[in-house]
Amino acid sequence: MTDIAWIDLALASARPKALGALLRYFRNLDTAEEAFQEACLRAIRTWPEKGPPRDPTAWLIFVGRNSGIDAVRKRAKIQALPDEDVISDTEDAESDIVERLDDSNYRDDILRLLFICCHPDLPATQQIALALRIVSGLSVPQIARAFLVSESAMEQRITRAKARVAKAGVPFETPSPQERAERLSIVSTMIYLIFNEGYSQADPRHEAAAFSDEAIRLARLMLHIFPSEPELMGLLALMLLQISRRPARFNAGDEIVLLEDQDRLLWNRPFINEALALLDKALRHRQPAPYQIQAAIAAVHSRANRAEDTDWVEIDLLYRALERLQPSPVITLNRAVVVSKLQGAQDALDLIDPLGEKLGGYFYYHGLRGGLLKQLGLTSQAREAFDRAIALAHSAAEAAHIRRQIDKMQEEATQPIAK
Repeated sequence: MTDIAWIDLALASARPKALGALLRYFRNLDTAEEAFQEACLRAIRTWPEKGPPRDPTAWLIFVGRNSGIDAVRKRAKIQALPDEDVISDTEDAESDIVERLDDSNYRDDILRLLFICCHPDLPATQQIALALRIVSGLSVPQIARAFLVSESAMEQRITRAKARVAKAGVPFETPSPQERAERLSIVSTMIYLIFNEGYSQADPRHEAAAFSDEAIRLARLMLHIFPSEPELMGLLALMLLQISRRPARFNAGDEIVLLEDQDRLLWNRPFINEALALLDKALRHRQPAPYQIQAAIAAVHSRANRAEDTDWVEIDLLYRALERLQPSPVITLNRAVVVSKLQGAQDALDLIDPLGEKLGGYFYYHGLRGGLLKQLGLTSQAREAFDRAIALAHSAAEAAHIRRQIDKMQEEATQPIAK
């Protein structure tokens, strides 16, 4: 008898390929999703008794296709269907599908599926929600809990996203090399958005924390399909390096522990080693791009056994390269941290002060500014910046971290001056 846990894993792994193929066949997201769900139900009923097929993905595509055709017939839609001899073919159609699974059609199927979820007409929150529902197969209640909204609100959000995609008339033809490159960039951004949605959660037990693992799974899938894309290697390396610190990011009281204070023995060394190997492979292509440079920055931190061993000069050079490649006030803000290490708090403050208008609603801007002002002894201005950061905090843990900075500043202010 086939283990039910194995079946769940097989269905989750096959979902992008199978759903992508069904989407190409039916050209309707709802029909494709319903066909895949029906195929999954049949798999759960039949595989435990008869054993799994030699290729679960091909089986799901074949069964889902036939199920979808039956459903379309029952709804009596005015829609062109394949010829009867194709629909009624009872020969070894699964074998034909298996032989074609590695062809470019199926590679483009998955890319198209991911691209539809990150359609530029959709807001980022809808992109993430749609990708988690369609590609990853998470339930609406799971996604709703992660985003801290009601199930009905999340259902409406996903429904609106599907409707907007349908209205946009996304083309189903095989993308050209240029379109594929553009789509890869958009898909990579969407995957990293999913990762950050989970990684930014201060509470590691929060439902959304699992999004980081799902983003890594999607990145591995994309790299399997496009094994020679250096920026995909950089993206996966970046996420592995960041997630490797997860065991050390919070103390026993679920309080945030800054990078420089983390116990580096807790970092996940296998993740780090895999990421460094991926990064080295990506850099050999000599096609530097943002994810590769960000991964290189994270790699410098991972190679330092102690915080004081960090090569801040190399990190500064990498941030300057990133600024030239992808100018952004957030990147400049991050470089300011490096400047404070190399040149002092005043130079760092001079660098970020002009960013106030663009980053006025950004938690980390006010948190860093407060820290720099505190170092310079400007306590009243630091307190003002810290208060603003607390107001913009995304979680109780972030707010608590800033409050501890205020408490330390007040304690230092009340200590007697040594004579």
